[in-house]
Amino acid sequence: MPAKPRPACKERAGSLYLALQLVFGGIAALLLAVTFLSAESSKKKPLPEDAALAGLPVTDLTAPQAILHALDRLGYGPTPGEIERVQKMGLAAWIGQQLHPESINDSALEARLEKYPTLGMSSAKLLEEFPRPQVEARREGISVEEYRRQQQQMAGGAMQTDQTGGAPAPNDSAGNAGGSAGGNTASNNGSAPGNNAMNGSPNGQPMQQDEITMQLKALVNDKGQPGAANNMFNYENIHLPQRVVAELAMAKTERAIYSEKQLYEQMVDFWFNHFNVFAGKGQDVWLLTSYERVAIRPHAMGKFRDLLDATAKSPAMLFYLDNWLSVDPDAYKQLQAEQQMRRQRFGMRYPGPQGSPQQQPKKQQDRGLNENYGRELMELHTLGVDGGYTQQDVIEVARCFTGWTIRTPQRDPQFYFDDRLHDNKPKMVLGHTIDYGGMRDGEAVLDLLARDPHTAHHISLEIARRFVSDNPPDSLVDAMSHTYLQTDGDIRAVLHTMIFSPEFWSKDAYRAKIKTPFELVVSAARAVGADVDLPLQIVQWSARIGEPLYQCQPPTGYSDKADAWVNTGALLNRLNYSLALAANRIRGVQTDVASILGDASSDDPHAVLDRALAVLLGGQATVQTRETLEKQLDDPQVLQARLDDPVRQVNVNLIAGLVLGAPEFQRR
Repeated sequence: MPAKPRPACKERAGSLYLALQLVFGGIAALLLAVTFLSAESSKKKPLPEDAALAGLPVTDLTAPQAILHALDRLGYGPTPGEIERVQKMGLAAWIGQQLHPESINDSALEARLEKYPTLGMSSAKLLEEFPRPQVEARREGISVEEYRRQQQQMAGGAMQTDQTGGAPAPNDSAGNAGGSAGGNTASNNGSAPGNNAMNGSPNGQPMQQDEITMQLKALVNDKGQPGAANNMFNYENIHLPQRVVAELAMAKTERAIYSEKQLYEQMVDFWFNHFNVFAGKGQDVWLLTSYERVAIRPHAMGKFRDLLDATAKSPAMLFYLDNWLSVDPDAYKQLQAEQQMRRQRFGMRYPGPQGSPQQQPKKQQDRGLNENYGRELMELHTLGVDGGYTQQDVIEVARCFTGWTIRTPQRDPQFYFDDRLHDNKPKMVLGHTIDYGGMRDGEAVLDLLARDPHTAHHISLEIARRFVSDNPPDSLVDAMSHTYLQTDGDIRAVLHTMIFSPEFWSKDAYRAKIKTPFELVVSAARAVGADVDLPLQIVQWSARIGEPLYQCQPPTGYSDKADAWVNTGALLNRLNYSLALAANRIRGVQTDVASILGDASSDDPHAVLDRALAVLLGGQATVQTRETLEKQLDDPQVLQARLDDPVRQVNVNLIAGLVLGAPEFQRR
């Protein structure tokens, strides 16, 4: 049987890929060579102050460099023409707006987010609208297999099997917060959240990091729009829990691309990562939306103590780090005995809060003190790994948080303090006696930790590492720590100290950070002025490059350091994304590179390259990068020349894609 001829587009794609392999060899080698070096790090005499830089301690950078530096660090990179707009208004004025996001009108973004109905839903509503397949199948009187088949049909037959089981069993409940979902309910001295903390699948095996995202591949039709435009699927009828995480990830992406509150969105991402919660751990798939909306976003630029309190009392964090299961063993045994007596005497269960019966956990004998939250609270959230605490402090903190649990986790998950399960005996934390009784024990620990100098240093270091360099100067961290302590943990004040410091604007800090996958995909979309209808495939590209959103398993969150993101495979995917974006080959995303490049001559590849470097890199490319790119300009794929058609038409999209893949664009 003769072989079928390949379509012309596939021939072009194949030859383009071979050409790009050669191109990538040069660019990847260059990027790997300069990854840990600051571009043009030689020191120069201070430049005369530019009017655009008035009020800022900028001496080493030109005005365009400083503005690009601010847009890259305090936001997700410039959009077309934004450097010029900021230069006209003054960089200090722009920074002042960013430090006060409440003053910025973001109505255009809010209108975009209206297409994601789950963002405003409570956890109770999400549990109702997007139940586990087992629950919905039982409700409809069909088998789980039949229910999944129906969902697959709605998604055009491409939806994979749901893997978000592992939530608490239906008879786990309220104040007792029983069950062993995703963690060891007895005493746990490990730093990970339980012996099986990633229990996100029915068989108890950890989910793959990008599993939730990949399961939603079918939620985009051929035009990249939500809905049933191609009669193949109906987005609004998809009721699997993965849609909840998909909408969170897509909204996060659109906020980063389109929000005028760029610094605020950076801080929301920073704090979610700092107080990380993994979507793949059973019940948290329904709790993340409220966690980000209620615990993270309102406090992202407020007082750290308020943020700490909000995360400690969030059902998402209580579930993720198993604190909802932590009880005083003696109090729990006494409660069991009382319940047993009442059952024998009255034939009923011991009444729970507000008179509702509390169903008992399956493994009552496993309930006990859980140290997961106490450990991560000190090691990751506050003091830092060198914060001067001991294992005994971990145990004492865990005792302070006994009884912090979840009311009705299967119906309407809410924070609830059950005094009957709390250890009311005195505790000793970091040399301080904690003996307030009840929920005040835990709150006193939060007060103590939030005001500790180790916390001031740890938080300042983490913020400086995010916005300045992988190894920020000690002088800067010390200044930020001082501000933290003087302002009782005011996040906005700490940011102000950092931004208005000479260290932030130093030549050593300029382009010293490697973009994370999320920062890369978002900044590239901003750079080319992309019109994003539905960013699901951008979300998938972030996962493919190495950062699946809301799916970081360990409580450490994703790393802010370059060595976590720089490797040959990731660099190839970064280049492939840049090429696909510039070539308008990402479903749900429209780009018009030719209009962005403006007056570049379409028949002169050198003119196109010059214009692309000016627009996409602010004209700030190294000699090595320019030489590497210029070597590709005679390639037939760039010139789009054929033997039967001598007229050259430069592939503007390809050149732009190669520029977006250059080392300078990979940096912040």
